[in-house]
This record gives sequence, C-alpha cells and structure tokens, in this order.
Amino acid sequence: MTIATESARPHHTLWGDAWIRLRRNRLAVAGAIIILIIALAAIIYPFFSKYDFASQDLNAILQGPSSAHLLGTDELGRDVLTRLVSGARTSLMVGVFTQIIVLGIGMPIGAISAAAGGWVDNIMMRFVDVIYAFPDILLIILVRSILGGSIYMIFLAIGLVNWVGIARLVRGQILSLKQRDFVTAARVFGGSGGYTTMRHLLPNSLGPVIVSVTFNIPRAIFTEAALSYIGIGVQPPTPSWGAMIRDGYNVIFAAPHLVLFPAIAIGLLMLSFTFLGDGLRDALDPRLRR
Repeated sequence: MTIATESARPHHTLWGDAWIRLRRNRLAVAGAIIILIIALAAIIYPFFSKYDFASQDLNAILQGPSSAHLLGTDELGRDVLTRLVSGARTSLMVGVFTQIIVLGIGMPIGAISAAAGGWVDNIMMRFVDVIYAFPDILLIILVRSILGGSIYMIFLAIGLVNWVGIARLVRGQILSLKQRDFVTAARVFGGSGGYTTMRHLLPNSLGPVIVSVTFNIPRAIFTEAALSYIGIGVQPPTPSWGAMIRDGYNVIFAAPHLVLFPAIAIGLLMLSFTFLGDGLRDALDPRLRR
C-alpha cells in the first residue's frame, strides 16, 4: 500500500515545494508580473483608448511622442501605443493558442509511443524525426500556403510544426517513469496500460512539459513576428509587432520610435517568459526537492 501511494505524495510535495521556490525566484516573479501587466493592458486598454488601431489621421503623420499620442504616430497617422497594445494581444494569442495545439498533438503521440513500445514506438518516432528534420520557418510557410493566411491559420501552422519537441519530451519522461515502483505496483493491482498511462505516467511527466511550454511561448511569438516582418504573417490592418517593425524600418531615420517601441516590446515579453521558464525549471527540478 505504501508503494501504491508513492505517486500521490510526490505530486503534493512537488507542487507545494515548487510554488515556494518559484515565489523566492525574483526574476521569475518579475517575469510573471510583466506578462500579467501586458496581458491586462491588451485586454483592458482598447476599451479606454480614444483611438482605434486602424484609424488614420493624415494630419498627424510620423509624429513623435506627445501628450496626444504618448508613443507617437506611424506613417499613416495611426496611434503607435494603441497598435502596440493591440499587437500584444496578437502575440499573446499566438503564444498561448499554438501551445494548446502543440500539447494536443505532441502529448498523445509521445504518450502512445512510449506506452506501446515496439514497432509502434519505432514507426511513430521515425515520423517525428522526419518532421523534425525540416526547417521550422520553411515548413510553417508551406503549411500556411496550404491553409490560408488568416490569423487562426497562422496559429495552426506554427502549432503543427512545433509539436515534435513535446512529443519527444513526453516519450522520454514516460519511458523513464515506466520503471518506477509505483507504476509496477499499479500494474500488479490490475491497472491496464491505458489507465496506468493516464493516472500515473502523464501526471508525473507534467513538470518538464510545463517548463517546455513556457520556453516555447516566446519562440512562437518570435516566429509570428518574423513571419509578419517578411509579410506572410498577420495581415493588415490587424496589428503585429513584427509588421510594425517592418513598416517602421522604411522610415527608421525619420521616425526611429516606430522600430524601437515594438522591438522593445518583443524583447521584454520574450525575456519575461524566459525568466518565468527558468524559474519553473528550477522550482520543478526534482534534485531540489526535500
């Protein structure tokens, strides 16, 4: 009975100790606060702004920061702050929704591959290797050309390309956990392969998966920004930080703020997720558990 309940107690100890260690990590807490502020601004600010992200004012073209436009205006007279905040919503949506797709594809494939073993595992991992061999950007462009150019298709394209890392991670975690005593005890007490995988193996592999997802969010944000910069990402008039940098580059000497502000926003959001991911990795490290 002691062996059978081994998987339950480490769960409670893991998440409780992890939360305490995460709160003590100042960089991780700072990253989480910045992400929360950006998310709240993206949700709330459009309701209070007197400008629309697509509205143009040809009498206020390329103005610098002022009381009327806190971050200035772009080449079409649009308010940069409003577009920057709206672009944050796009970036956060890309980061979150792509990871939902990644988890929805990668976790089942990795779990089934590890649980089944044998020729099933071999075939599924060779398929994963084939997908992994293609350059991400080129494969995303190919998938996007097939699916179309809407923002939701961009989410899907990035998710369909980036699930292989999660699949490999889940497979590796489950293969290592299959030899643990609590899994053996579950099988002795009559647990089927599917039940053991869902009840014991997947929950115990969530720690590294959460850390990986946290690191993959800034990767997805940067991918969307890169696609928008080369003109095949989010299409106008929907704001995107990558598209804002591309448009601002044409007038960078006349209005450097059009490149500077979205570049800072991308760097700050990516750095915040990196700090949070580092904190989660340290907090969930089993070697630090008491």
